[in-house]
Amino acid sequence: MIRQIIHIDEEKCNGCGLCANACKEAAIGIVGGKAKLLREDFCDGLGNCLPACPMNAISFVQREAPEFDEEAVKRHIESQKKPAQEAPKFTGCPGMRMAQMKPRTAPAEGEVPSMLSQWPVQIKLAGVQAPYFRGCDLLIAADCTAYAYGDFHRRYIKGRVTLIGCPKLDDVDYAEKLGEIIRANDIRSITVARMEVPCCGGIENAVNRAVAASGKDIPVKVDIITTDGQVID
Repeated sequence: MIRQIIHIDEEKCNGCGLCANACKEAAIGIVGGKAKLLREDFCDGLGNCLPACPMNAISFVQREAPEFDEEAVKRHIESQKKPAQEAPKFTGCPGMRMAQMKPRTAPAEGEVPSMLSQWPVQIKLAGVQAPYFRGCDLLIAADCTAYAYGDFHRRYIKGRVTLIGCPKLDDVDYAEKLGEIIRANDIRSITVARMEVPCCGGIENAVNRAVAASGKDIPVKVDIITTDGQVID
């Protein structure tokens, strides 16, 4: 059939690709550095590409050409779409996989729901720039405290981001890691929960050194928990 269709003057074309971007039917491509009409039945003859060409290399002609095939154009455009990129899969240690949890209700009548808002909780495993640290109230607890004090979740974990550790068993200076977390984030307050035993003073000392080294003015409150479950403020 005789119909209106575009003509591209390759001598004028500079291969900029603006016409290809303007063509809603994806009828134009850049081949060998020049714009080409890829398929005549993709061209609707309306000329969205004409004003986009800075070299005036595109014009209309009336000539024999196959009829515009809208369905073929749709299939072609769909085939050109890139598949949606999947979020990268976590392949590290499951214990280090970061997660934030919403407040939960009791799973069954009479049961107490967990107040934990994030994972991981171990000081050594927590990411320094994990999003849950931003603007948080931070709980740094010796891990025995949750076993000694029965209402630990409601009194200490609720409304806070929780980090735990044992200064006697971990054989690591927490002050360095805690200092990185404090410097990298806007921590509003720090609550330290430690046991009454002398070795547990290491976690309190590490927090105080980390805050001092950060140069930030962050309020720190220390609660000491006895082995029989009493709290010494």
